[in-house]
Amino acid sequence: MIEQLFGSKTRVKLLQLFYANPNRAFYVREITRKIDEQINSVRRELANLLSIGIISSETQNNKLFYEVDKTYEYYKPLLQIFSTEGSVGEEGGVEDELKALGRVDIAIFTGQLTRDKSIDVDFLVVGDINKTQLDKYVHDLEKKEGKEIRYVVMSNKDFEYRGKVNDKFLNNIMSAKKQILLDRDNYFGERG
Repeated sequence: MIEQLFGSKTRVKLLQLFYANPNRAFYVREITRKIDEQINSVRRELANLLSIGIISSETQNNKLFYEVDKTYEYYKPLLQIFSTEGSVGEEGGVEDELKALGRVDIAIFTGQLTRDKSIDVDFLVVGDINKTQLDKYVHDLEKKEGKEIRYVVMSNKDFEYRGKVNDKFLNNIMSAKKQILLDRDNYFGERG
């Protein structure tokens, strides 16, 4: 039914992917794999979304990347329609995936996962974490992304202490481009 409202199944899948991952940029072949649609229909719908202003594009390392444009005037209403709390555009959503790691209070993608070269970490997880499950999660993420993921694990106590002493690492995380997957206590004050 939503396909009828928005014109095509491919367009709906693209909007779901972009709004579920508001600080992630994707290139065309990656998008076609993630949404399982033909490359020609993906390119056509990307051109439509680009011309409307819903997404923006940028060339980096000879690849054209697309991401949602947060300055688009209807960004917030579209975010409410197309994003799913805790989802990164995958079946089951990220919150279900993170449950296997233990008690996760904060989970953030940043660094190369958001194309922010100013930070040397790609995944931050805070809580009471099962190391074996985390290793499996990171390994699966590396396979899916096709690159090595640099990650940091902190206990809540360490995270709170670093916040109190104005830690440089946490300040860098705060100012970096990030995708907030989970923030139980609203430490970052926003989603994405």
